[in-house]
Amino acid sequence: MNTNVTILLAEDDVNLGKVLTLNLEAVGYTVHHAGNGETAYEIFCTSDIDICLIDVMMPLKDGFTLAREIRKLDKKTPIVFLTAKNMNEDVLEGLSIGDDYITKPFSMEVLQARLQALLRRTMPENTEQHQTIKIGNFSFEVDHQRLWINGEEKKLTTRETELLLMLVNKKNDLLERGYALKKIWGDDSYYNARSMDVYLTKLRKLFASDPNIQIINVHGLGFKLVM
Repeated sequence: MNTNVTILLAEDDVNLGKVLTLNLEAVGYTVHHAGNGETAYEIFCTSDIDICLIDVMMPLKDGFTLAREIRKLDKKTPIVFLTAKNMNEDVLEGLSIGDDYITKPFSMEVLQARLQALLRRTMPENTEQHQTIKIGNFSFEVDHQRLWINGEEKKLTTRETELLLMLVNKKNDLLERGYALKKIWGDDSYYNARSMDVYLTKLRKLFASDPNIQIINVHGLGFKLVM
């Protein structure tokens, strides 16, 4: 069973969407189904997604556009395109953005095999979240929501933990403000943005004893954990 694996399914064909959702849930996946590209993007921004199944031809926002927008936020989550097209140009474009490409019609056995192959390559990175992560002189225990330095324990709140983990996963790269807000707080309102700024200030104070660790503002865009 594929427990704790969440799939974003972007498919505008209602019947196919229902069939895929039922079959994937039957083997243990959690599935969020969106009927268009805009809804799919909102789901990605507000949910923890492990793999994306994206139909190329969709209303409001096509699959390639959706995938490019996802890639601006997240360069690691696997993307599989589902499409009736099999032109070489479309295959090459899909593979330049995503990780795999399945032409309709396809069997559930083939789809599940492709998903398992992608997850074998990508989930080992995700298991780091359940281990101790080194951040400079600190040890970050994600599950226990705490930092250790020189035998001293520093407790973290749930949102501090989530925000720090996102920064670690984007180490030395940009973490976009809007993406972090939607993932952790659910929306990017002014009040949530101020709340996030408070948590960032707390994290900076926690790391103040190690001058090699900095959480810097990228004006108008977001933040970076530099180390």
